[in-house]
Amino acid sequence: MRPEAEFMTAVSVSVRAATDADRANWNAFVEASPAASFFHLFEWRDIMRDVFGHRTHYLLAEQAGRVCGVLPLAQVKSRLFGHSLVSLPFGVYGGVAADNEAAALALETEAQRIAQSLGVDHLEFRNVTARHTDWPTEDLYVTFRKELSPDVEANMNAIPRKQRAMVRKGIKNGLVAKFDVDNARFFELYSDNVHRHGTPALSRRYFDTLRATFGERCSVMTVEGPDGALLSSVMSFYFRDEILPYYAGDAEAARDLAANDFKYWELMRHACERGIRVFDYGRSKQGTGSYSFKKNWGFEPAPLHYEYCLYKRDSLPRNNPSNPKYKLMIEVWRRMPRSFANTLGPLIVRNLG
Repeated sequence: MRPEAEFMTAVSVSVRAATDADRANWNAFVEASPAASFFHLFEWRDIMRDVFGHRTHYLLAEQAGRVCGVLPLAQVKSRLFGHSLVSLPFGVYGGVAADNEAAALALETEAQRIAQSLGVDHLEFRNVTARHTDWPTEDLYVTFRKELSPDVEANMNAIPRKQRAMVRKGIKNGLVAKFDVDNARFFELYSDNVHRHGTPALSRRYFDTLRATFGERCSVMTVEGPDGALLSSVMSFYFRDEILPYYAGDAEAARDLAANDFKYWELMRHACERGIRVFDYGRSKQGTGSYSFKKNWGFEPAPLHYEYCLYKRDSLPRNNPSNPKYKLMIEVWRRMPRSFANTLGPLIVRNLG
């Protein structure tokens, strides 16, 4: 351990609620911390509050006058899905980002105090690495990340043969990928896609807020057929030297034309040409088609450690489509007119996170 690190761990840690005045220092820490992610950026506080109406608790740890850790939390309160404090809803990564263990423990201790004072059913940290082996842990999710080669052709050749053939099929079909200036085409494909799967869509307002908030760090790429037909679209985030394709949608015709395969290749090619080092394919549930699709690209799954401190419940929440109790609801949702589903959906999904 470096002398300055030894000094810092010896100095007491103070934890307080972050304010607007802390935004710059908070984000500077997030940009520099290996433990932080795109979802630790301070701007998510405003999105949680203004778009979803969730009360937020953004905790800042300091030592000797400098930021040494952050923990973003949002309170989700729902009669249907329960009452929780989460780091962070709608993010695949979360939990504590800290310079040292003393800061991490201080942040977690304060989070537990807040959780108990709010009377939540549980506290949830969406960790990449395990921290509390004695806490109940959700092992349903994995993430897929891979380092890109700086050479475009090397990235193509790194794709396993069968998947590479699908990419070439999309190219042969004359598909075209374009970056969009707004979310209109993306939302049309996304909302149709989730409706076909029987799940509520996030609001158009949410996606527009993401573009307005993050600017060049948020993009939408849409794939068209040679006749201009909309086939597939993806919204991606950029963080440090990473690209995160995060929200996506496709038309029913996309599969036969290999539009999804073409879409992710074009995004990978774009990332390579932009000098991005890591392609983060994001979270998938084990045993799903999304999981298999990403493995077919040669990405290896890494477990996510979603850790829970339970207060008023005896088991982990299962607020996802794989829970059998939602089977009937999913079937009903599929049959609902899409215009009505898009109106009602944001009121429901805001509490799922």
